[in-house]
Amino acid sequence: MSDTAANELLRTPLHGCHVALAAKLVDFAGWEMPVQYPTGPVAEHLATRKGAGLFDVSHMGRFSVVGPGALAFLRHALTNDAAALAEWSAQYTLIATPTGGAVDDAFVYRKAADEYLLVVNAANRAKDWAHLQGLLAAGEFGEVNLTDVTHEIAMLALQGPASQEMLAARLTDGALPQAKRNAAGQAHLAGATALITRTGYTGEPVCFELFFPAAQAETVWDALVEAGATPVGLAARDTLRLEAALPLYGHELGLDADGKEIPILASPASRLGVDLSTERAFVGRAAIEAQQQALPRRIRPIALTGRGVARQGAAISQGGRPVGVVTSGTMVPVALAEAGKHDFRAIALAYVDGRLVEGDNVSVDVRGKDVSAVVVAGHLGR
Repeated sequence: MSDTAANELLRTPLHGCHVALAAKLVDFAGWEMPVQYPTGPVAEHLATRKGAGLFDVSHMGRFSVVGPGALAFLRHALTNDAAALAEWSAQYTLIATPTGGAVDDAFVYRKAADEYLLVVNAANRAKDWAHLQGLLAAGEFGEVNLTDVTHEIAMLALQGPASQEMLAARLTDGALPQAKRNAAGQAHLAGATALITRTGYTGEPVCFELFFPAAQAETVWDALVEAGATPVGLAARDTLRLEAALPLYGHELGLDADGKEIPILASPASRLGVDLSTERAFVGRAAIEAQQQALPRRIRPIALTGRGVARQGAAISQGGRPVGVVTSGTMVPVALAEAGKHDFRAIALAYVDGRLVEGDNVSVDVRGKDVSAVVVAGHLGR
């Protein structure tokens, strides 16, 4: 891995576009990234839910895994089974610790028989790289070429109900992947050869992620903005993923407030990234299997019914008894029937007593005051 000097923030190939749009830029995992644009995160959130949001996610880590031993290596290193991937498809997965916690969560994309792309979180890129290199050195998988291509390949996300129409209108050759979650394909977009996948981090059923040479990033970005996509920063990206009850490393994955590992299966969404259906041996399998029998605490969506905003670290109680802690919390906008109007609601994800179920009433400590809340099935569509 080679980056700029340790005291310099990294920039994606779209930095100039963000500056031109007067985005507010912040340090995020060592990258100078747009947290919001002049319209603000509320408008960006609603634009994604009602139209199409465009996200620069080129700060995410991207590792190329190629060679005759690539599949054997990924089947050992990841919790989901890459052998189940057809060519031109993707799957959610995790990189597990031997004790069943998460080194990181990730997406793996299969382009050809021996060619994969693994996308990891920006903040964990160096850690993930070291972990995977260690597994590669310790195992016998055959020839595997593991390469960090983060700076060579740009990555955009286009999310929302209007995104398919916008994207299709900008294709210069080829077609979109079939309308099936995690489908992938290759097409030409604004002159760039792009890997296009039906994946995303917003909970939107119509969603795309795009991978193409970094040198063509501004051209592709401009084409999608001209098509009507709304640029979206990190602030709205987080409210969107929280509304979709999707885990974020450092919150619902990794270590809890006491510094202990959060079991991978504690998060319902993370369960989708674990395959125990075969006898495949992978890192952390025994510990994850044990989690199927006993999980004292689980990640649950919580909706506040009283006034206040739950924040990470806020204590949760039931009948005066401590039952957990908020892992992520915020206010999200809700579009109203009257055009241009919206309201807000307070939502959270929490690491709570595993006996709590949907409909249970709890209290959240908001600045020293108990605020009423309820365990819900999810936040989208409520």
